[in-house]
Amino acid sequence: MLKFPPPIWTLLFLLITTGASYLAGWPTAPLLHSPSVGIGLIVLGFIAPVWVSILFRRAGTQIDPTSATNNKLVTDGPFRCSRNPVYLGLVVLSLGVAVATGAILIFVAPFLMFATANWVHIPFEEAKMRRQFGPAFDNYARKVRRWL
Repeated sequence: MLKFPPPIWTLLFLLITTGASYLAGWPTAPLLHSPSVGIGLIVLGFIAPVWVSILFRRAGTQIDPTSATNNKLVTDGPFRCSRNPVYLGLVVLSLGVAVATGAILIFVAPFLMFATANWVHIPFEEAKMRRQFGPAFDNYARKVRRWL
């Protein structure tokens, strides 16, 4: 699962759940359907990944979590509130798509993205960061929660 970056997983989960919704006849949840709130969540979901890209570029480090090494442990910006702001943004973005469409089956996508990030990508990345940055990462991890 690490061969594909998390944004690709998000897209795949959205495509699969959209296809399932189509095949099921687009069952919707009227109480959860709000195009304006959904669009707001989609926009909100893009903020952290873009912000992180800018921070990593300025720090001169790699954004690819599977790179052999990272040049710097970035702990500012959105990393002050979450050790995984990009994953959080991708979950919020996929939730936004579900809310915008109101399609019940698309609401599975944010859960799949959360599960993939939480139990596949994050453990891999945290182990790598511990090996690479040692006590500096452990200290950071004690101060900042995994999600929020």
